[in-house]
Amino acid sequence: MGPALVVIPARYGSTRFPGKPLAMLRGKPVIQHVYEQAARARRAEAAVVATDDRRILEAVERFGGQAVMTSPTARSGTERAAEAARARSESVIVNVQGDEPLVQPEMIDQLAEYLERHRAVPMASVMTRLRHGEDAGNPNVVKVVVDADGFALYFSRAPIPFVRQETGDRGQVRHWKHIGIYGYQRHFLLQFPHLPPTPLEQLEQLEQLRALEHGYRIRLLETAHDTIGVDTPEDLAKVDAMMSQAGVT
Repeated sequence: MGPALVVIPARYGSTRFPGKPLAMLRGKPVIQHVYEQAARARRAEAAVVATDDRRILEAVERFGGQAVMTSPTARSGTERAAEAARARSESVIVNVQGDEPLVQPEMIDQLAEYLERHRAVPMASVMTRLRHGEDAGNPNVVKVVVDADGFALYFSRAPIPFVRQETGDRGQVRHWKHIGIYGYQRHFLLQFPHLPPTPLEQLEQLEQLRALEHGYRIRLLETAHDTIGVDTPEDLAKVDAMMSQAGVT
């Protein structure tokens, strides 16, 4: 099996936390933690940060990482990932968000290995068991339901599935948290930015729904790991506490 390219889209502008890729976390910028975790993946041929901000580019180069400037007109991290991939030859690309310092290399390997073995599957992602009941109602925690073969039926910020009956098999229902790490076959990633945005995508503000609404399948792989994206300063403090507890530097 050939190695994969890991692309880490990172933008400076953020409504809730401007400059978050450069926010300091245990003595390093957040983007450095993400990069170092991605580079540890066995299946990674290379890791590259795709950004439209020179401050992020220069920060990555200072710690010895690879980074490329992407077009300021790119509308999403997926479009930035596609731009970076266009200049490379790897057949599988894994997209790791630049605000995920707790990403585990095993997740990247899991996605890359699955897509290498299943060339007909255009796209895959990762899910973990929803452990905290309060997260079901948190719109910042994306939930997913899958079919019997592990392919996504729907992603939502709402609690899905909704369990109507308080009795019966309620305890048997599994709720899955979607972790926003994606693997793509190269041809599909390059095609994705040309797919028109879709109604459900725009309602939920979840880009992966564009693939489902256009009839493409997304395979979800289960992981025991969980992550917290750094969307706010409060998230940064929470991640710092978790890393401290785990003895991570």
